[in-house]
Amino acid sequence: MKKLRWILIVLLVVGLLLSACQAQPAAPEEEEGPFQIAVVMPSSINDLAFSQSMYDALLRVQEEMGGEEAMTFDYSDGMFVVDDAAAAIRDYAAEGYDLVIAHGSQYGSSLQEIAPDFPETSFVWGTTVDTFGIDNIFAYEAASDEGGYVNGVIAASLTESDVLGVVGPIETGDAKLYVDGFVAGAEATNPDVQVNVNYIGSFSDVALASEAANTHVAAGADAMTGTAQMVVGAIGVAEENDAMWFGTQSSQTELAPDVVVANQIYRWEVVLNEIIDLIGEGTLGGQSFTINLENGGEVIEFNPEYDLPEDVKDLADDTIQGIIDGTISTDVSE
Repeated sequence: MKKLRWILIVLLVVGLLLSACQAQPAAPEEEEGPFQIAVVMPSSINDLAFSQSMYDALLRVQEEMGGEEAMTFDYSDGMFVVDDAAAAIRDYAAEGYDLVIAHGSQYGSSLQEIAPDFPETSFVWGTTVDTFGIDNIFAYEAASDEGGYVNGVIAASLTESDVLGVVGPIETGDAKLYVDGFVAGAEATNPDVQVNVNYIGSFSDVALASEAANTHVAAGADAMTGTAQMVVGAIGVAEENDAMWFGTQSSQTELAPDVVVANQIYRWEVVLNEIIDLIGEGTLGGQSFTINLENGGEVIEFNPEYDLPEDVKDLADDTIQGIIDGTISTDVSE
């Protein structure tokens, strides 16, 4: 009996120990929060140009990823002063964002100083291909000459005065590429066309853009284009004078639906999606990207309210396809 009693006691103790082990809850897995992005932009998110192109792209990325539960973003717009932008970039990095976007070529030197202080944070800037050889900086640019070329082809096909006007900001980056592409496309289509280009020396001076546009109209231009956030002034002049307008970066149709013919639209999500994937794999920088017509990072949007002749639309479509398949070259370089 004593032996049986001891066996029962041992079995009871073992059972209690096993129950205790099973009762210990497993350590909860740490839940990952949404991917967090911060962006610094030189102008407003509704500038119908450069800054809006990035803001709209971030909205599309957020939707594609599944909403705010998967991705959130914050922004500082109107960062014309580079020192203010640098302070915002540093603050965002210190707050632990996964990706900090410096959306403006004027922010490069600031990023070069800030990024090494936050080696676990990924940074990206544009438009450029320069990562400064820093492992946590990406770079992006736009082959804006491609859409510029298409717009030039359309403008040269529609002009009755054979005079076109271009309002440029500063002769650099995607602005210069776009202007050069527009000129090349127009001249390749109509040997009699005269393309007058005026760089006003500012990305943001709406009054100067208006003045330049008025000068083009006075010189006989019946179609115009331009790039950067200051073009709202030029578009207003085009509308007042019933001159055709060709947009770039973002859709500008809503500003003057009667005169806007077509827009080249930047789809930065093509780049952003790839960067987010790379960060998820552990690559924080060191690569550069280009959006263009072939990869869908640039799209030509025709204004459905503008009565574009079918033969001109067909020529534009053929030009787009020719650039994509390499049978047409813009012959433009920075």
